[in-house]
Amino acid sequence: MDMEIQDDTRDTVCEPVINVRHISSEELECLGMDKVAYVRPVMTQTGPAFAIHAADGRQLGLATSEALAAAVIIQNEMLPKLVH
Repeated sequence: MDMEIQDDTRDTVCEPVINVRHISSEELECLGMDKVAYVRPVMTQTGPAFAIHAADGRQLGLATSEALAAAVIIQNEMLPKLVH
């Protein structure tokens, strides 16, 4: 359900999540997970790298260092989290 805000922006009203093992992309967004990305070390054909993933698991990009991956996430107004 959408509701009108006084400054002409729209905000989504979220229902409580009952089953966290089967959460939808829309429910993740309601929980603020569209603002979180995680960094995971990976091995590529050219050597070690750091994969940047959205909270729902989609790979968003690769970086050559953990610091660069975090900077890219912050530059896109998200919060970085490292996954070991």
